[in-house]
Amino acid sequence: MTSAPTISLAIADDHHIFRKGLLAALSPCPDISLLAEAGNGAELLRALQGRQPDVVLLDIKMPVLDGIGTTRSIRRQYPGVRVLALSMHEDDAYVESMIRAGAQGYLLKTAHPEQVRQAVRTVFGSGYYFNEQLSVDRLKRLLEPQAAAVAQPVTALVEKEIQVLRLICQQKTSAEVGDHLCMSARTVEGYRERLYEKTGARNAAGLVVYALRHHIADLDRL
Repeated sequence: MTSAPTISLAIADDHHIFRKGLLAALSPCPDISLLAEAGNGAELLRALQGRQPDVVLLDIKMPVLDGIGTTRSIRRQYPGVRVLALSMHEDDAYVESMIRAGAQGYLLKTAHPEQVRQAVRTVFGSGYYFNEQLSVDRLKRLLEPQAAAVAQPVTALVEKEIQVLRLICQQKTSAEVGDHLCMSARTVEGYRERLYEKTGARNAAGLVVYALRHHIADLDRL
């Protein structure tokens, strides 16, 4: 059996104890290896010279060079690196600035260790990670520039799956989707599970991201 690829990780946060907590949360994972850690963005960029991680966990507010400036530099120097913003507050305006600078998602610093591991794996595998609590309206604001780009190929979704996905993006419950499509809520849940499997999404926010990136959902109708 083929083993999962090892995810090379870098971490930048000016709180030493928090960095060590992240490392402790990730230490049980044989598929995640630490490439570099730093206390600010400038220190991280120096540490990455000649080396490129797969994923960077990046605090937004840091001295010397903050997360926004660091993300812009990473996008220029290492366009293939996935950046996950770290924030204490879900409604922090800096989160939006990080996404617009090129980050592929964000993680609350209060996240459970399993959610940290899930976020790293998800952003590595499917490109984006957002919390379930993130509203569709905010996803629209964050992803509108990407959604305006050329649509990416759809991963072999059948027409009924696309119909279910569009209704999920409109924040319909399984019962409401079922009423609209003349099927049971249990059948809708089956479609939802297949959508998770096919798109690589881990939650409803991930499905919205997928739909926006592939021009399945119309921004104006969400």
